[in-house]
Amino acid sequence: MALFKKRAAGRPGEWYYCLEHGTVEEGPQCPAKNRLGPYPSRQDAENAMNTAAERNQSWENDPRWHDKGEGGEGGDGGKGPAAA
Repeated sequence: MALFKKRAAGRPGEWYYCLEHGTVEEGPQCPAKNRLGPYPSRQDAENAMNTAAERNQSWENDPRWHDKGEGGEGGDGGKGPAAA
């Protein structure tokens, strides 16, 4: 008998999108490496891939991301946009 039961962190009412299964889950059911979230609602979790695609697109179009510094890399050494 195990002394400690391994339990996923999270609270009821938090929604996640599982990348491996392509499903929405209430509370974390799959490992953290395979999920996005938490989201406040099921609908937000269902739109997780669209939200991620929109954010990726905005980052790709962010002029600070593609600034050229010395050596051909971004002025930040390849670390992405500076925190505002």
